[in-house]
Amino acid sequence: MLSISNLEVVYNKVILSLRGLSLDVPDGSIVALLGANGAGKSTTARAVTGLLGAHNGAITKGTITFEGQDLAGANPTHIVKAGITQVMEGRRTFADLTVEENLRCGAYAVKDKSANAEAYERVMDLFPVLRDRRRQVAGYLSGGEQQMLAMGRALMGAPKLMILDEPSLGLAPLLVEHIRKIIVDINQQGTSVLLIEQNAMMALSIAAYGYIMETGKVVMDGAGEKLLADEEVQEFYLGLHGDDGEQRSFRDAKHYKRRKRWL
Repeated sequence: MLSISNLEVVYNKVILSLRGLSLDVPDGSIVALLGANGAGKSTTARAVTGLLGAHNGAITKGTITFEGQDLAGANPTHIVKAGITQVMEGRRTFADLTVEENLRCGAYAVKDKSANAEAYERVMDLFPVLRDRRRQVAGYLSGGEQQMLAMGRALMGAPKLMILDEPSLGLAPLLVEHIRKIIVDINQQGTSVLLIEQNAMMALSIAAYGYIMETGKVVMDGAGEKLLADEEVQEFYLGLHGDDGEQRSFRDAKHYKRRKRWL
């Protein structure tokens, strides 16, 4: 469905952020994109959804295709109409609007009223709490409720592919598990998902395939179960218990063995 090949992105005509990134999201799947802060995960999302220009970024090399369409450098409105929506890091809800008004904003590019009504009911079924809060101002919602609202707003566009950027950020473990289950439900209803996360346990437990980034490059990839069982992934993301039974600190973890697939 989505194919990114040898992508390079530069900010302010100077800073090279992505260095030959390649990844694929098959139709109907959940694909995880993992990496530490600064690895280039959010830049990847911006490149796909056409938002690089708002951050003084530009694609300087490579291709992005979605269902055969070339999207590299395309207008964000065109990308949304093609079937891609994004839930940004930090939720980015409209704090002064009500829950229902936020949701209606998500359907702005869809002119079919019956499709809008169907999408609205889908969101309310997935997030019953939003039905109870639909007249409430979004800025007064809890962090978990705002995350649900951001996801619901993205679903109002009836996307074929939804990009989730750090949906578990700042949430309590019980809410993370709830969001995880909702992502699975969304996927089972026919929406493909590119899940950008630092929470490797949550992401890889539901992803069919995963990519791990460092400094703008993919350094490891494989089936979700395979990556979750990999010693280096466990060491870097999940902590490590050595032979002596003592847990090592995060900064002692090794970097991944670089597989220079970008060449």
